[in-house]
Amino acid sequence: MFYSKKLKNFKKLKHCFFSKKNGFSKGIYSGLNCGRGSRDNKKNVRKNLELVAKKMKVEKNKLILMHQTHSNRVKIINEKNYKKKINADAIITKMKSTALGVVTADCVPIILYDTKNEVIGCIHAGWRGAFSGIIKNTISKIKNINSNNNIYASVGPCIGKKSYEVDLVFFKKFIKKSHKSKKYFSSKNSHKKFFDLRKFVTDKLLDCKVKIDQVNHDTYTEKSNFYSFRRSCKLHEKDYGRCISVVSMI
Repeated sequence: MFYSKKLKNFKKLKHCFFSKKNGFSKGIYSGLNCGRGSRDNKKNVRKNLELVAKKMKVEKNKLILMHQTHSNRVKIINEKNYKKKINADAIITKMKSTALGVVTADCVPIILYDTKNEVIGCIHAGWRGAFSGIIKNTISKIKNINSNNNIYASVGPCIGKKSYEVDLVFFKKFIKKSHKSKKYFSSKNSHKKFFDLRKFVTDKLLDCKVKIDQVNHDTYTEKSNFYSFRRSCKLHEKDYGRCISVVSMI
């Protein structure tokens, strides 16, 4: 379990970037796999999510997750829709005693808190979502609720730059959109680059003028703490687990 030093200061807020430890899943999912989209035993995933809800001190039906698709779609959660299937990659709410969760396995989980208006949120920011505007869209949605705000963002555990190898097609996609994107890449060899997803996401948050802190862990290298899509691919595993990051207001 990992925490933001800044968010820990707010008494009305509960949050946690959960590791993969202490769950019910077995085999390649061993631990706290919270990925409902994984091919893990559904009963074990349900028990894992119940454990998370208990740790967050919310009812199990008040732990709200998204159906994540690497989009730039943001949903506001309220009393009318919290029980429905939520197709989004970011969710925000003013509801108390409700936990919002994001699941990741190398992508960036971001937890948000607007202290002035008591709005919480979480973002699933992989390169696709960040590239297509998920961060800007989410912050805009919070600012639309009230333009007088004070937003904190904590950038959670994700794949580190030295673990994130990409090809030149990937690199060119970013450069085509903006030449300034060169700063997020360094060369590995003539065919491969390393990509700094954390810095890319952090700069998108800075552009939105929010206060940021980092929970800086590499999901790829820290095998005992985190699931990793990329590591599972390298090991030729058939699937992979997902860690959960959660925020709620008391």
